[in-house]
Amino acid sequence: MTLPTRPLGTTGPRVSALGLGCMGMSALYGDADRAESIATIHAALDAGVTLLDTGDFYAMGHNEMLIGEALRTAPAAAREQALTSVKFGALRDPDGGWSGYDGRPAAVKNFAAYSLQRLGVDHIDVYRLARLDPDVPVEETVGAVAELVEQGHVRHIGLSEVGADTVRRAAATAPISDLQIEYSLISRGIEESILPATRELGISVTAYGVLSRGLISGHFTRDRELAANDFRSFSPRFQGENLAHNLDLVERLRKIAEQKDVSVAQIAIAWVLSRGEDIVPLVGARTRARLTEALGALDVTLDAADLAAIEAAVPAGAAAGERYPAAQMAHLDSEH
Repeated sequence: MTLPTRPLGTTGPRVSALGLGCMGMSALYGDADRAESIATIHAALDAGVTLLDTGDFYAMGHNEMLIGEALRTAPAAAREQALTSVKFGALRDPDGGWSGYDGRPAAVKNFAAYSLQRLGVDHIDVYRLARLDPDVPVEETVGAVAELVEQGHVRHIGLSEVGADTVRRAAATAPISDLQIEYSLISRGIEESILPATRELGISVTAYGVLSRGLISGHFTRDRELAANDFRSFSPRFQGENLAHNLDLVERLRKIAEQKDVSVAQIAIAWVLSRGEDIVPLVGARTRARLTEALGALDVTLDAADLAAIEAAVPAGAAAGERYPAAQMAHLDSEH
């Protein structure tokens, strides 16, 4: 299979129109099946998916090692087409807690050294600070990644969850290929100032959370019990009245999906795809079945009437609850 491709900014490579976000295979969504996770990565590569996204702090390196194993055991042709996108800088403790972010140049190079080893690769294709370090100017962090590019350890510089002003400062320091940020039918905050800035500067967007952590996948139910290690058990949008309100939005979306004979998830992913050639949705499939469903979104065509119906069913700002708990929202430069 050959998937359509999209440019990763004006300075980056072309990548598959959908990327695979691998975080859920290791952390934050309850227990995962290692064998099925690796099989899903292999199936994605076989289907033509080229972009694999991870973070060095996802289960404290587990996710990078998982991807490394998947790449080692994949056919050579599939392995060669794979592009790695890695976030760094989030600090963890032995109990799994979060201790802030570190964007110091020395730390950047240290993080990269460990990621290269865990992934089993000689370079990282897109490297990005997970969240802005408030104590380190973004110019210093980006400058350190630029040095890694010069040395051949990194191919392209990315950003993650930063606002328009930070995007501009970073781009004035070194060429930026891509901004990774949450974007979905119910998370549209980037449309006001961030997306115009990236488009002005020729920076693409890899959109995570396109199904809002399963909330608008069409598979989440009101009575679903979540494990204590599942992020959604304390995520505002999955709580009480917020959840009931948000699932009502999903039912509106389901009616449109049924009219087109596609799934709710496919409509939601297709909507993000419709936002522009400079946006690459990351799908967080943890199983081959969910991956197959997500790839089906590439066959969904949304015309003007469909888009109008979706907008009427789920208008901007319709969701109840913030994207993250308050403590985490405070760390998002993109929200300032």
